[in-house]
Amino acid sequence: MSNEISIKKLQNFIKSKDFNPNLKQEYFLKLIEEVGELSEAIRKDIRLKDSDIKGTVEEELYDVLYYVIALANIYNINLEECILLKEKINKEKYNHKVNLETT
Repeated sequence: MSNEISIKKLQNFIKSKDFNPNLKQEYFLKLIEEVGELSEAIRKDIRLKDSDIKGTVEEELYDVLYYVIALANIYNINLEECILLKEKINKEKYNHKVNLETT
């Protein structure tokens, strides 16, 4: 069993346990709430120690990612595809030398 998690795998996992298109407003509000909690964890510099993730930057980053993915699922958005498309735009816009597809 691999410990690697792709965006696609995480999208499928979240969709399998938490998918309700009627709650897109609530998912968005939860995203805003989690961004606020992330802000507080960053301000207080609360980091993961000894596997205690509660209230840490690490936990709040996952929570933000969770709700971003939940919203992507509601709108049937393939985030891996969007990442590649957006990075092509960013590469041109910011003249990046690194290519995501080859890293």
